[in-house]
Amino acid sequence: MADKKLIKQYTEHLRMERNAVALYESLARAETDASRADVYRKLAETEKRHVAVWDEKLRGLGVTLPDASLDWRTKTLGWLARRFGTAVVLPTVAAIEQGAGLEYDQYGAEFSGMATEERSHARIFGYLATHGQGLEGRAVAKLEGRHRSTGGNALRAGVLGANDGLLSNLSLVMGVVGAEMTSSHILITGLAGLLAGASSMAMGEWLSVQSSRELYSHQIGIEKAELAASPEEEKEELALIYQAKGLPAEEAGRLADRIISNPSNALDTLAREELGIDPDELGGSAWVASLTSFFLFAAGAIIPVSPFFFLSGAKGVVASAAASAVGLYVIGAAITLVTGRSALWSGFRQVLFGLAAAGITFGVGHLIGLHIGG
Repeated sequence: MADKKLIKQYTEHLRMERNAVALYESLARAETDASRADVYRKLAETEKRHVAVWDEKLRGLGVTLPDASLDWRTKTLGWLARRFGTAVVLPTVAAIEQGAGLEYDQYGAEFSGMATEERSHARIFGYLATHGQGLEGRAVAKLEGRHRSTGGNALRAGVLGANDGLLSNLSLVMGVVGAEMTSSHILITGLAGLLAGASSMAMGEWLSVQSSRELYSHQIGIEKAELAASPEEEKEELALIYQAKGLPAEEAGRLADRIISNPSNALDTLAREELGIDPDELGGSAWVASLTSFFLFAAGAIIPVSPFFFLSGAKGVVASAAASAVGLYVIGAAITLVTGRSALWSGFRQVLFGLAAAGITFGVGHLIGLHIGG
């Protein structure tokens, strides 16, 4: 008597693969872009091979195959694709394929090829979900080695880091001003806030970048192993990605064949195109990111504190608010280098929000000071 647990698992895999075939064929029919529709049909053909595997396994165990009925999720996703377009369902499909790859991993070497194909499908759907149809400008830039969005992101991160330091420390300083603390206490509190905030930001940035580097290294390691074990599957995956970008099927196949045939470039290209990872960078240096974050936060946080090195009382408070207003305006104007909005409007908006936050903490600090002072 066959293992009932094994039969149940095989039957569930058969059901999943049948639903995948039906879903991908639905996506192909709903897709208005011919290149992408062809990609979905090719993926459906792969899933049909998986269906045949589970058919054979179950027949070998003497099991009568279940009816080929579709589950509610497949029907719903198919309807959404027809009604609102395929882009609506692609993230969900990518997650389904990722889960299938993990399911097949439990069987070891016998089904390693199928697990690899399911992970490949997950990456393809992940790519399709995050890229517009056709050979768009961003994809062209990646193909030509001219992808320059990192600079804009770095500028944005730098401006926002300084803004966090200025706004948080301005609020802290005005809170203790409202509590009617002495100028020396205000200065100490402001410097403590600067160091605490900058250190926290630096540690958070280090953890973020280091975790990303470790994750990227792990993903590249998996890609390297899959390239060595299944070069044909990797070539097919790469061809489908180029086809999804808008290249004709024949040209995409030839391009993928040339890339895979050159071992020194194949892994680099697969990491960039499939995973969206630059192997030369791997998220950048964690220490550089950490130190940069520290100094950017500190550069903003020192602005509301610095007047208290030279002034005290009301003069120090006015100077701190004025210096902070100027800093907020400069930061608001600087961010328009990324957004393209009006520098005048963005600067004044930043000043308005920043001083409003400072006013709130001043009021809270004043109430607390009155309560404690009795």
